Amino acid sequence: MTAVLQVTDLRKAYSGVHALDGVSFEVAAGSITGLIGPNGSGKSTTIDCISGFQKLDSGKVVLAGNDITGRISHLIARAGMMRTFQTVRVYEKLSLRDNLAIAAQQFDAATWMDEFLRTKRYRDAVDSSEKRARQLVDLIGLQKYYDIETGILSYGQKKLVALAAALMPHPKIVVLDEPVAGVNPTRIREIEVALQQLNQAGETFLIVEHNVEFITTLCHKVIVLDQGLKLAEGTAAEIHADSRVLEAYLGTTPEIAEEEMRAPFMESTP
Repeated sequence: MTAVLQVTDLRKAYSGVHALDGVSFEVAAGSITGLIGPNGSGKSTTIDCISGFQKLDSGKVVLAGNDITGRISHLIARAGMMRTFQTVRVYEKLSLRDNLAIAAQQFDAATWMDEFLRTKRYRDAVDSSEKRARQLVDLIGLQKYYDIETGILSYGQKKLVALAAALMPHPKIVVLDEPVAGVNPTRIREIEVALQQLNQAGETFLIVEHNVEFITTLCHKVIVLDQGLKLAEGTAAEIHADSRVLEAYLGTTPEIAEEEMRAPFMESTP
């Protein structure tokens, strides 16, 4: 499969402490790739650097053949990399439809003058946005909430809205930061199914997540970081069989680590 994202020798230090020390990996187009590791392993720094929310010290980031190294976040988004955040960001007083329309509006070619004059370019943009929104809402399973304020939705459902918003401009890849953190087990399963359906529709994802069970169930490939280094990379089965990963991830014996990694992630948020 062709790589849509290539990250080469990524380095980032804070006051002499190496948060990333030569991390390299690829994400294949049409895949779901997971990025895991213990606290302080460099996961968040990695996605912040590749998406332009932190400045990397050195390295190279290539998106669909274009070098985006060092670009700021909104230019990287326009180049085709969208991302979500651990904290859900939705317009709670607006409907799901309007949330998605706003997400698309930031990237369409229509200007305020087009909107004022109701030009063909504006009408085409609205039609395209509506079509895309309905397609995504069908895939995430929130059809009945389409015209309802997002404030009434559960935390997990709001995560799905944020996911759909990130997909509105037809990005080349979406980076998901802790998509099931704070979500109850039922909603976790809904998010998993939605991501599988979106992937089957052709979307590409890079997912950072502490819930190892979620990652290894969902992802085609898993990358493991530890202390700013890439420790391992492979399928879920290969990662589970790697004693170095089990020991590094949970700091315990391989037998205990494997048992804990397979335990479903449980949080109390409804």
